Amino acid sequence: TYIRTLEGFAYLAIVIDLYSRRVVGWSMQSRQTTDVVLQALHMAVWRRKPKQRVLIHSDQGSQFTSMDWAAFIRAHNLEHSMSRRGNCHDNAVAESFFSSLKRERIRRRTYKTREEARQDVFDYVEMFYNPVRKQVRNGMLSPVEFERQQILHAEGV
Repeated sequence: TYIRTLEGFAYLAIVIDLYSRRVVGWSMQSRQTTDVVLQALHMAVWRRKPKQRVLIHSDQGSQFTSMDWAAFIRAHNLEHSMSRRGNCHDNAVAESFFSSLKRERIRRRTYKTREEARQDVFDYVEMFYNPVRKQVRNGMLSPVEFERQQILHAEGV
């Protein structure tokens, strides 16, 4: 999605874990290029360190069909999923996140700088959305708390 600043748009890319609805990777840059989505995916891979093949779903933007994207996917044992054009429901979780971000934080705001916008997005994602914001899908637990409880349950505690 894009965020308005007085310097121009800032483009935000995210990676969400569908199980917990946790934002595990994100990146914001001044241009909507392959690099912005690769940085978000790189953060997700660094945070999760997947041991098995992981399915990554994206929309059909040119960022997701580039040779750099394909090389990163192969190098990190990821499997890329993309549906046909016009199937908007595939990205419903990401679109829901963007809607919440805009409704709860950005509204009709124009930031002075891209850095100011990036800091506000950091605060929203890392200090509110992941650890605090309750998700209906998670039984009214935040993504962080939902994951914590799933680990405790799996360990039998």
